[in-house]
Amino acid sequence: MTDDSRYWLGFSLVPEIGPRRIAMLSEHFDTLADAWHAPEQALRYAGLDGIPLKNLLVARKRFDLPAEYERVQKAGAHIISLDDERYPALLKPLPDAPPILYVKGELMPADAKAVTVVGTRKASHYGRTAAYQLSKELATQGVTIISGLAQGIDAAAHQGALDASGRTIAVLGCGIDRLYPREHEALAKNIMQQGALVSEFRLGTPPEARNFPRRNRVLSGMSLGVLIAEAPEKSGALITALFAAEQSREIFAVPGSIFTAAGTGANRLIQDGAKLVISAADILNELDIAHNRVERHIRIAETLAKPDTDQEAILIQHMGSEPIHIDDLARMAGLPVAVVSSALTMLELKGLAQNVGHMQYCLKS
Repeated sequence: MTDDSRYWLGFSLVPEIGPRRIAMLSEHFDTLADAWHAPEQALRYAGLDGIPLKNLLVARKRFDLPAEYERVQKAGAHIISLDDERYPALLKPLPDAPPILYVKGELMPADAKAVTVVGTRKASHYGRTAAYQLSKELATQGVTIISGLAQGIDAAAHQGALDASGRTIAVLGCGIDRLYPREHEALAKNIMQQGALVSEFRLGTPPEARNFPRRNRVLSGMSLGVLIAEAPEKSGALITALFAAEQSREIFAVPGSIFTAAGTGANRLIQDGAKLVISAADILNELDIAHNRVERHIRIAETLAKPDTDQEAILIQHMGSEPIHIDDLARMAGLPVAVVSSALTMLELKGLAQNVGHMQYCLKS
């Protein structure tokens, strides 16, 4: 644990202190640790006053930061703060980006190429099939699928990505230690193997209704675009679409039947200008992902024989078309697992290696 992560956690627990005030304190003090321990007068001079200042003074007496951090670790999670290079690149510039994210699993730079797929919990067979198939096709093309772990459309989207051996991220409306809904425990475990569970809410936060609109801005903020697979007119998925519009994200919708209420929300979005989607190609073309993929294959051909580091070269020597677990790869290469993990991430970004799920890797064909 670093001092920075400890104090990012501390400030995130203080009501009325968000990214803007943390940035203000960071500019005034040498470190966040200095800001946390600063005298009241120094905090006022830095621009913190009123209720936020009172909340901080109370929080400093209330919270044992090492103990709070240990609670996160015992929950099987880790913290990624705004100043961490692992923080989602698309989410970071937004003015209301969460100061910290609680994460189970791993976020990767490649997750910047993501599409959020959401919709109604009471999905029809048509809606679930559309969400599953489109997510599977997108994941096959290297797109990370983001959704909310809810019943219906969300579950179908996550499963489609998993079945394609792709990456998927679930953004929760509760604490990272409070799985919701409980029946998705097995699904959540699989997501952690091929992606991550993410929450901005402190440990122990229950899945209250008021949390989900706030969660939805993170769903859209982490992605290049939002796909509404099926939704009635009063669906929380449409709140995600509104956030997407505010964040200048692309909005996609699968057309629904005009004879059922489940399709009216998506159809209305299409009337209002959302991109009508009948295949994954509609999304890939709109986001220019297909073009980027072609360019990446060209770079693979040009750089395949020229790994950038000794570690990358060693790993390539021990990898083939058959998947190999990261622990076995580390043992064969004679390298620490942490070094192997970092090198594999770079090989993935270059298109030289592929994570096929369950921490197993192979060379990209």
